[in-house]
Amino acid sequence: MSRQTIISAAHLKKSFGTKENVQTIYSDLNINIYRGDFTVIMGSSGAGKSTLMYSLSGMDKPDGGQIDFDGTDITKLNSDRLAVFRRRQCGFVFQQIYLIDKMSLMDNVVTAGVLTNKNKEDIRANAKQLFSLVNIPEITWEKTPSQISGGEAQRAGIVRAVINHPNVLFADEPTGALNSANGTAVLDVFSSLHEKGQSIVMVTHDKKSALRGSRILYIKDGKIGGECHLGKFDPNNAERCGHFEKFLTEMGW
Repeated sequence: MSRQTIISAAHLKKSFGTKENVQTIYSDLNINIYRGDFTVIMGSSGAGKSTLMYSLSGMDKPDGGQIDFDGTDITKLNSDRLAVFRRRQCGFVFQQIYLIDKMSLMDNVVTAGVLTNKNKEDIRANAKQLFSLVNIPEITWEKTPSQISGGEAQRAGIVRAVINHPNVLFADEPTGALNSANGTAVLDVFSSLHEKGQSIVMVTHDKKSALRGSRILYIKDGKIGGECHLGKFDPNNAERCGHFEKFLTEMGW
């Protein structure tokens, strides 16, 4: 059974710097993201993992090439239309937790929800279900981010990211600032969302995080140097883990 492409990028170009000192990130990069996949983007430091994610999500425009996001060429959208597109189609989770500290967790989520849905009661009902999914108890919903742990705040950030039912959830090193226990709890949320059909694109250099993915893409020399298909996450599947480790070795990790 063929997979449905949700993002297709062709001949992407991106560089930084001046004419005298140009740093080329990628010059002819092609990539497909498939609906329902948990795609992980890996690569050495400075390989352009986050830059690629920002291009695919419309947070940053490439210097050249085309990005078809579910039927829309987002490289042709102006900044205003691109902002609306991101709001409707994308969810974002970053290493830094961008919750508003003067607002409760529930208000943080509802505020994000009303950007696309004016019915606050529907948003609150959806938020309650999502808070339960990420194991944040009702007693915590009215607390502010400074009153809870970093792991709880990041899980609340995920709720905010998916409150508008994004086509794709993008994550950039989502466990980078968390300890092991909190990091595992956050990764469990991503696995749960993937189980429910959420398309996810995650950038990471952490093998524990990457192992949650169903498909690993490795950026090397400005191109996709290789990919590894892992299927459903299973921490007790030694064959799956071995396949992943072999792939990283082949990529020169």
